[in-house]
Amino acid sequence: MTNRKRVLAVIGHQQPDRCPYHISFTQAAKRKMAKFYGNPNFESSLGNCLAELSSAYDEAFEVEPDIWQDKFGVRWNRRVDKDIGVVCNQLVRPDNVFDYQFPDPDEPAVYDSFAEQLKNKSDTLRVLGLGFSLYERAWTLAGIENVLMAMVADKKFINALLDRILEFNLRLIDNFCRFDIDAVRFGDDWGQQTGLIMGANLWREIIKPRVRQMYAAVKARGKFLFIHSCGKVEEIFPDLIECGVDVFNPFQPEVMDVFEIKKKFGDRLSFFGGISTQRTLPFGTVKQTKDEVRRLIENIGKNGGYIASPAHAIPADAKAENIAAMIEVLQNQSD
Repeated sequence: MTNRKRVLAVIGHQQPDRCPYHISFTQAAKRKMAKFYGNPNFESSLGNCLAELSSAYDEAFEVEPDIWQDKFGVRWNRRVDKDIGVVCNQLVRPDNVFDYQFPDPDEPAVYDSFAEQLKNKSDTLRVLGLGFSLYERAWTLAGIENVLMAMVADKKFINALLDRILEFNLRLIDNFCRFDIDAVRFGDDWGQQTGLIMGANLWREIIKPRVRQMYAAVKARGKFLFIHSCGKVEEIFPDLIECGVDVFNPFQPEVMDVFEIKKKFGDRLSFFGGISTQRTLPFGTVKQTKDEVRRLIENIGKNGGYIASPAHAIPADAKAENIAAMIEVLQNQSD
């Protein structure tokens, strides 16, 4: 089986010949492993099962030392976090929510790189990312405190802002799905370690009706639907299944019992992640790492429905020897 066929099998809840996997790195972790292996191109031989594509809307440019600006005009302070950064400006307020100018979703140059990104990817599942897709896009534009308060105290503002983001996203989805991709992966972190940031009731009132429209647009075009949301969000898994989600990521073992979740939802939802980036990779031993990866493959991977992966892009504090141990187990599964 090719990696693409393995992923198609697990999304279809069928047992592939071996569990597909995918590994991504923060910049610091990537440098660490390049040094560990003595090979700056070590990622090319990982055997990842997904081809992750990105659009120009994900790009940012350094406008001041360690200050990066994205295509939405949001500025990110990357003095500490070199991968994403911290928002350091506010663009949208109740008095200008209808005046703020979004980037042009139909700008041809945004899609110029897709053909090159898709080259030689026929043996992997081609997944195009739409990050900061709704709630996160709102708080990057208006401030997280303001967005959360508006969900309770200024429904007119939050509904107007989210509707504008939804309109923009629906145009993106239409354009994305014209290309030869297999899936769209939405990123929208609704969770924290103890539950949904805004609570399930507000999520269902304010977020769900809009994600339902975005997800329906993807499914109507015959693409698979991946969703990334960090945190403890399993209470809305039935809602996500109802909205057509095929694959949930990052499946954090620190905040949910991944084995129980698989038993409860594994016939309707596939999972992508599960390897601990908060405990095992930074603080465990090589043996503990290998045991954890094998246990996930054998149990969560049984009867399909699982793409093995660290629960997030591998962080800087992960031990090189543990990362290498994880890779060794993933690459050397018995058929």
